[in-house]
Amino acid sequence: MPKMKTSRSAAKRFKVTGTGKLKRNKAYKRHILTKKSAKTKRNLRKATITDATNEKNMKKILPYLK
Repeated sequence: MPKMKTSRSAAKRFKVTGTGKLKRNKAYKRHILTKKSAKTKRNLRKATITDATNEKNMKKILPYLK
């Protein structure tokens, strides 16, 4: 059986936590920041856990992420 390929774009975007959940950065922090409030921009800085509905698909494209 050949080795499975990791999706390199996903490997750069997701990290695994100690409990096995996937950590990701939030979107909407790149441009058009003038109309966003300071509170919104501050909350976008923090990383968050990937939603459970997407976690199965993410683990499939990241086969060697432990």
